Amino acid sequence: MNNNNPVSRRVAVKSAAFGLLAVSVSNVLFAKNILPVKEEEKPNVGDNPRYPAIDEAIVAEVVGVSHFNLDRLKVLVNARPELARACWDWSYGDWETAIGAASHVGRKDIVEFLLSKGARPDIFTFAMLGSLGIVKSMIEFSPGVQRIAGPHGISLLQHVKNGMPDNKTGTSEADKLVDYLVSLGDADSPKYMDMEEKDKQKYLGDYKYGEGEKEGFSIKLNTRKLIALGKLGKNGGALLKVGDNKFIYQGCPSTSISFVIENEKVISLTVTEPGLSLTAKKI
Repeated sequence: MNNNNPVSRRVAVKSAAFGLLAVSVSNVLFAKNILPVKEEEKPNVGDNPRYPAIDEAIVAEVVGVSHFNLDRLKVLVNARPELARACWDWSYGDWETAIGAASHVGRKDIVEFLLSKGARPDIFTFAMLGSLGIVKSMIEFSPGVQRIAGPHGISLLQHVKNGMPDNKTGTSEADKLVDYLVSLGDADSPKYMDMEEKDKQKYLGDYKYGEGEKEGFSIKLNTRKLIALGKLGKNGGALLKVGDNKFIYQGCPSTSISFVIENEKVISLTVTEPGLSLTAKKI
């Protein structure tokens, strides 16, 4: 280690642990536009610290809009087709590709566009498309692969259901795929503990771990009605219950979030991940 670089451990830890904390879809919509611009309007490449890599803001936007906005996605990917393979970490290793985003929300039109531009399909893509033959072949080739969860901890079986019209019924092949996966007994894994609505309320609020304006977390309900952790004042990723007042972040097993309760009130949360344990007090 170069001792001539006076970076404090406090700064290094914060940069590593929180630089990519949950970016909500609403936030990535403000990422930079990559439409062609006039010569005098071209941005300084110094604005992108990873240049010649593609700007992280653009990558985040591609994955974000792949959940719901085909028109915007076309603008971004038609300009740079390689963005069809974009991948983003929503925090703590919750990696998601553009095609993975479209797959878990059942957007077949977005999946088809991304495939036409060179995206790499996986078992979750074929599950959402209801392809019994391909999914079954992949499981037979690699037994146990059906237990692996997709982005945000969403199971293989749920991907099939999300691809069905109205999430209730589908084609005969998709129905057969559901029956096949159900027969395996573990394609809806992993399972997490249920929470009653009234129990979720006690965790909601803001938590601070430092004096800085942004040094904290917010616990809110997400669109799936799960409690979620994000940067202070922001939306974030779901907390999945694994024990009494203990959760993991979006199905990422190495990061746990535990809460301390006194007199039936939450007073703090602690994030524990490899090499770091950080406590934030509820305010």
